[in-house]
Amino acid sequence: MPDLYFGAGDEATEAEKDAVAEALADYGPVVVRETERLVHAGRSRTRERRHLLLPALHALQRSAGWISPGGLDHVCGELEVPPAEAYGVATFYHLFTHDPPAADNTVHVCDDVACRLVGAVALIDDLRVEGYHVKASPCLGQCERGPAVLVQRTGRPDLTVTAVDDGPVTTSEVAVAISSESSTPSVSLAQTGSGDLRLLTRVGVVDPTSLDDYRAHGGFRALEEALRMGGDRVIAEVTASGLSGRGGAAFPTGVKWRGVADQEGRPRHLVCNADESEPGTFKDRVVMEGDPYSLVEAMTIAGTAIGAEQGWLYIRGEYPVAIGRLRHAIDEAYAEGLLGDDVAGSGIRFDLTLRSGAGAYICGEETALFNSLEGYRGEPRNKPPFPTTHGLFGEPTAINNVETLVNVPPIVLMGGEAYAAVGTKQSPGTKLFCLSGRVKRPGTYEVEFGATLRDLVDLAGGLIAGSEVRAVMLGGAAGSFVGPESMDLPLTLEATRAAGVSLGSGVVMVFDQHDDMVDTVRRIAEFFRDESCGQCVPCRVGTVRQEEVLVRLRRGADIEDERELLDDLAAVMRDASICGLGQTASGAIRSALDLGLLVSSGDSQGDRS
Repeated sequence: MPDLYFGAGDEATEAEKDAVAEALADYGPVVVRETERLVHAGRSRTRERRHLLLPALHALQRSAGWISPGGLDHVCGELEVPPAEAYGVATFYHLFTHDPPAADNTVHVCDDVACRLVGAVALIDDLRVEGYHVKASPCLGQCERGPAVLVQRTGRPDLTVTAVDDGPVTTSEVAVAISSESSTPSVSLAQTGSGDLRLLTRVGVVDPTSLDDYRAHGGFRALEEALRMGGDRVIAEVTASGLSGRGGAAFPTGVKWRGVADQEGRPRHLVCNADESEPGTFKDRVVMEGDPYSLVEAMTIAGTAIGAEQGWLYIRGEYPVAIGRLRHAIDEAYAEGLLGDDVAGSGIRFDLTLRSGAGAYICGEETALFNSLEGYRGEPRNKPPFPTTHGLFGEPTAINNVETLVNVPPIVLMGGEAYAAVGTKQSPGTKLFCLSGRVKRPGTYEVEFGATLRDLVDLAGGLIAGSEVRAVMLGGAAGSFVGPESMDLPLTLEATRAAGVSLGSGVVMVFDQHDDMVDTVRRIAEFFRDESCGQCVPCRVGTVRQEEVLVRLRRGADIEDERELLDDLAAVMRDASICGLGQTASGAIRSALDLGLLVSSGDSQGDRS
């Protein structure tokens, strides 16, 4: 390997070597024939092995608590990846550490918007006083049970910490969790048992670790029907249903699938985007924790329909419970012949690989996710070309998020027309919403398209005592704030579009008259500054300047003096950024200005639980 230059004197430990070997065990060595030209052979090896870089880095982090220089060099030697490139990948992610760990356990506490409302900042201070190694974290996807806590443990599985009772997590509960073997918080829904549910009907009802229980509640019937129907008919039914993407873009799913299925002569891929990192969003986590087999079944239907032999499930690294349950579900599906060379006896091949992210919001963007899967920095690509022709590994790819995919089995069983009869003409079906903030029962709720904001708040038990709606963050940090006058806004694609807002990822976060909105909006600006990949100048510079304005406002600057600069920054980021992060980074901030929220309420109580 004359073109690879390694550090002098840095050696991997035996534990690191063993961990990397285990992570790569299923793939075996690369065989290079002597007759191959060196350049051609090198390119083949790089393509074949590069996608294993992220799993290998996870193995180093788990075994040693950090990515050591010796460990990184060892991985690069195994995969034949230039160390400089591997270092660039390793330093891209929030969950990888690059200095010797200060302790065996790193406690990540979310200090993002939802968790700040329920005592996150105080919990961080208390844990540091107790001597824990604490990192303030962006949203951990547990907004309904905040303040959210994730613990990375050297040599042991990561875990999620949840409160024993209805109160916020305490330092003593963190201590108990760290000493336990694993974390298996239960998934509870306020709507459990409701006959109106489609996507959440099994959550909280079935055992998420039992394939037999899933089958007893109708599981894999849709796969059998889809295999009988054939791929073209499945795509036709999905098209007739009007199903659109549930990640925010709302692109027609049937059109996307048809575009991939029509590509011939090249391998096709199906990718599930489970990197649910939008602040305030946790609906996909609820599905994956509570009904993991439904996602495996949905991906198998989608993959066989579009003619893909390989599926990839990319899940955010902050979801240890969902990761464990999905791995178990995938293993069980293979054991029962529901995945592999002969799916359910159909003669069709479909393999499913689970890959964990490592803490990067930008990897929720589809092309950044492809780069991450391929072993590169998670930076978005310019489009066109689009994923349907040049996606993962440059090959035709259909990519959908969890909620979109789990709509597919009901469509197969009931038919596209029957599915479209629910909801509205332009927004058929049901939608999952993530309610948090000043409501009595935060959680995931499923309603037909057309329900209003008021309906959702009522489902969540209404507001907590003494609260009045001051604002609602709709769609997440990349969405917009709306005022109390919008409580009767129908939650459909057409109605929100007409109102100049977006459903986004289904976030509904309620703020009351006591909340410090200047601090909230500043935190949103800080989030986008931190999560920008830095690839393009408008986003890299614009998000920093935007946050600086919010800091000045918090220090008492006049809003009118800053408004013109904010408007200019927003226009440049929207028009010139490569991807949606920069294009939407100013939406919530400008809407807060329009609503007059960036004036102190005079009664800030951001740590009320």
